Amino acid sequence: MTEPLSSGAALHALVARLYRIPRSLAGPGVRETLTILAGHAPIETRELASGTPVADWEAPREWVLRSARLIAPDGRVVADAAVHNLHVLNFSVGHRAVVSRAELEGHLFSLPGRPDAIPYRTSYWRENWGFCLPHRVREALPAGDYRVEIDAEQVAGAMSWGEAALAGESADEVLFSTHVCHPQLANDNLSGLVVMTALAAELAARPRRRLSYRFLFAPGTVGAIAWLATHEALLPRLRHGLVAAGLGDGGRFHYKRTRRGTAPIDFVVPRALARLGEAPVVEDFVPFGYDERQFNSPGYALPVGSLTRTPWGRYPEYHTSDDDLDFVRPEHLERSLAALRAVVDELEHREVFVNLCPRGEPRLGRHGLYRAIGGDDAGRERELALLWVLNLSDGENDLPTIAERARLPEARVREAVEALLEAGLLAPA
Repeated sequence: MTEPLSSGAALHALVARLYRIPRSLAGPGVRETLTILAGHAPIETRELASGTPVADWEAPREWVLRSARLIAPDGRVVADAAVHNLHVLNFSVGHRAVVSRAELEGHLFSLPGRPDAIPYRTSYWRENWGFCLPHRVREALPAGDYRVEIDAEQVAGAMSWGEAALAGESADEVLFSTHVCHPQLANDNLSGLVVMTALAAELAARPRRRLSYRFLFAPGTVGAIAWLATHEALLPRLRHGLVAAGLGDGGRFHYKRTRRGTAPIDFVVPRALARLGEAPVVEDFVPFGYDERQFNSPGYALPVGSLTRTPWGRYPEYHTSDDDLDFVRPEHLERSLAALRAVVDELEHREVFVNLCPRGEPRLGRHGLYRAIGGDDAGRERELALLWVLNLSDGENDLPTIAERARLPEARVREAVEALLEAGLLAPA
């Protein structure tokens, strides 16, 4: 393996190395990216043959892009994938022709509101060809005949994803997932790829892991769906999960809750970031965004949240050529790695218990835990802490979560735990 990704400068250098690779849902660009990442962490490439059914989808064909140019009537090259990957419609079919300006118009894509940027556009599931241009360039294109030279093809092969499985003392797993398909977009999502690779490398080097960890680097949507459909046997082991993307800009951290909204990860992430000195924005789940929506689909309902800096679509550089190497900064990448590390540390040190007398309240007085004389408020907070711990000790809620829910000092809750352990009414989960 190469040098560890121990600094923001190293993380940014890896973003720069991956930046020009023409990725898509499947093909050599994804495999090349995964091979480079595997030089830093124990990531193995998995593949699923094109056309394999997965739920309501199928594994896509590979996209092989060799070149793509649009040549104006005067011989000027007005779009060239060798200059920027986004110039060609992603997953475009091969096409060589001479077309009029009017015919060309239906195959051009631009952003009037951001006239100097190249947009990112795709045509994964319908055969099409096209070019993406700055709107200022598109508006200035003269009448006449244009040469279209797209040397690309969609071929039967395999969809690839990367996976790193790190066994711990417990078979209970934590899933970290990020998407690997976007070309020449630094924040969305080379930032997620490099930060998660660095975290996987750090965890692989730890001498002790209480929990097991799985890192998934998959094409968006269909990749996550394919992984879920082919790994159903291990899904019961997934206790916590986080989709991570958009981690290189300078925006405030945003955490999107799970569909359930009360999974342990929904409490762990805000708490871990707060202890790091961050004040994350916490938002409810919506079935749109990154692959958290696949993991939270009702047939799986997995406890997987999402962590980004500025969420997708809320920064003007999103899905344009302005999401470049200057937009992501080393210090933001390094801080994002620290945030994910803090989440791991919080998960590793969670103290979770199970009530050994869960059918109704135990008779606390019999165990020396209740006042001899009832009816007044003396000792009420102590006894309330005992009852809250018993009620919420279901193997999921940890001590800080119980304290927050009970609105009691964490020290008081810990006293209750120790008393219940001594009385034999509680046990570590």
